Amino acid sequence: MSDTLTLLAETRDRAGKGASRVLRREGRVPAVIYGNKETPLSIHVEEKELARQLGTGHFFNSVVDIEVGGQKLRTLPKDVAFHPVTSRPLHADFLRLSAHSKIHVDVPVLFINEADSPGLKRGGVLNIVRHELELICEPESIPEDIQIDLTGLEVGAAIHIGDIKLPAGVTSGIHEHDATIATIVAPSALKSEEGDAETPAA
Repeated sequence: MSDTLTLLAETRDRAGKGASRVLRREGRVPAVIYGNKETPLSIHVEEKELARQLGTGHFFNSVVDIEVGGQKLRTLPKDVAFHPVTSRPLHADFLRLSAHSKIHVDVPVLFINEADSPGLKRGGVLNIVRHELELICEPESIPEDIQIDLTGLEVGAAIHIGDIKLPAGVTSGIHEHDATIATIVAPSALKSEEGDAETPAA
């Protein structure tokens, strides 16, 4: 399960672009907490700490406890807007979570034991169709990743959603049981596909 992160925040009394620019000059990032049928709460957080947590690689599938006004709000990060040139975070959205709420999260897929795949040993290529899986679970049950074991897989093998054993309390948000996650293909098959794509239509 992903670790719970903590962000210290302060409420925002003023809205608008001008007020947001002032906050950013002070090293703060405007943000909003919404959802759970409650009034949205405008806040601002420290830019350096937000950037550090974004750098963990699992910010968007982690529960974030936001401490503001003497209370701790349990949230899930939903969106962060970045400056197109500097990549600095400009604004963040957090979804307020209630007790035992079910949430949709995208969790990365991790392929393991590639050396134990006969197909890959013979020069096959792992063709990844989905790098992330949409999962439904309670916030406390968010897995850090979903590991897929490649042991014994030959060229031509396909891994589908229905083949994956998910942790207890976690279900797939992808309804197609036979949706493909990855396949092992021969290099010649890849070259053939590329050649067909480059051949002009008659």
